[in-house]
Amino acid sequence: MAKIFASIRDVVGDKMEVGIGTHDQLTISSAIRIASILEEYYPFWFEEPVAPENVDEMARVAAHTSIPIATGERLLTKYEFVEILKKQAAQIIQLDVGHCGGILESKKIAGMAEAHYASIAPHMYCGPIAAAAAIQLATCSPNFLIQEFNVSSLHANILKTPIQFENGYILPPTAPGLGVELDEDAVAAHPYNPS
Repeated sequence: MAKIFASIRDVVGDKMEVGIGTHDQLTISSAIRIASILEEYYPFWFEEPVAPENVDEMARVAAHTSIPIATGERLLTKYEFVEILKKQAAQIIQLDVGHCGGILESKKIAGMAEAHYASIAPHMYCGPIAAAAAIQLATCSPNFLIQEFNVSSLHANILKTPIQFENGYILPPTAPGLGVELDEDAVAAHPYNPS
């Protein structure tokens, strides 16, 4: 694994952040060993080295590495996030506006993270409306780190004005509300098929 990460670093240098994501497929000892091996390459984060519901064990991994631990895309309530923060199990909170109760609840979670000196990196999975909500959350959160975004022609086509990018940065929409509007005709052309 070190050779793979070293090869990536050789190609991108320090011009690009590179993260590690295991989606909780490691044991505690494996996660700690891998983190130890990869620390010298300065990964941006180590995403869910172990299952996020096992907060004590994630905190154990976090205590054994200088790589920031990231988690949150599968957490649903502020009560789950506060345990992560209180136990210092993660320094990067990947809340998903579409999963954890909308903008107001997400803003509460972002505030709790800020009070614990943790950053937010909103996860984006639920489509362009949830992405627009996450972008609005990001713009008003001083502890915002990075925004995940799913570049998809379908997502772009179902918005009257797609979310714009410039030099690798998202340009927050400035129209009323979330800043985006669904193209109802484009949505109708892609009906849900439960087959």
